[in-house]
Amino acid sequence: MFLQQLINGIMVGSTYSLVAIGYTLIFGVLSVLHFAHGEVFMIGAFIGLESVLVAKMDIPVAILTAMVGAGLLGMLIERGVIRFIKREYHLAPLSATIGLAVVFQEGITKIFGGDTVGFPDTFQAETYRFGNISIDSTQVIILAIAFFLMATLTLFVKKTRTGKAIRAVAESPVTARLLGVNIHRITMFTFGISSALAGAAGVLVGLAYNAISPFMGTRMALLSFAIMLLGGLGNITGAMAGGLILGVVEVLSTVYISSSYRDAFAFGTMVLILIFRPSGLFGTKLQKGR
Repeated sequence: MFLQQLINGIMVGSTYSLVAIGYTLIFGVLSVLHFAHGEVFMIGAFIGLESVLVAKMDIPVAILTAMVGAGLLGMLIERGVIRFIKREYHLAPLSATIGLAVVFQEGITKIFGGDTVGFPDTFQAETYRFGNISIDSTQVIILAIAFFLMATLTLFVKKTRTGKAIRAVAESPVTARLLGVNIHRITMFTFGISSALAGAAGVLVGLAYNAISPFMGTRMALLSFAIMLLGGLGNITGAMAGGLILGVVEVLSTVYISSSYRDAFAFGTMVLILIFRPSGLFGTKLQKGR
């Protein structure tokens, strides 16, 4: 029973990690809390849903479409809003992204309505049993895609020229500019890749719970913020681990205590860790000590 719920928690946590990584990347590069990131996640879920319902795409293609759509939206947010905000006024970016979140939520509600909808049964899920543990094909797909995207991003940030530029900007924008890094291009690319991950997570969460609504982004934004604090501000590895921890805590508290307390336990875990380790589990910045 415990192992079964542990697997379920890892599945849920892997989707949380994808969203939190985007939060972390944006904070690491710009030191901006992007509270519209949850709504980008929500819009990605609707793009994936419409790709399946209208364009009759398979789930993997729908996920890719959601990533492209959400990525373009993220770059548009950076180019049209974030770039023009004077960040010396610390509340200005926060207020602007909260306003964007409300605009996106109201816009999607106007277009699709406020009811919860789900993906159609486009494929028959198969169940695999290993003793007392059962895993269905939907869970396998979610876990495989989530961990593949996290591994790909980690390698990209560590090994590629653009990834090194992102790390340089996160470490010191002034020094990076002096070394010839195009700050605006890197910032826009960071918003794009972060939003693409959120778009993929939106579809995966929609598959996991078979439920998508215009209001799903608000809770995800708060969870992602908690995960970022839990893992360490701007730390990619911390965001991955924090998402998995929060997913496991949420599922175990739901099963063994009560579903009504799942958020209390999730955020309570964050509070305890911040009391005893204020810098988070893995410290701060994208790769502390690199």
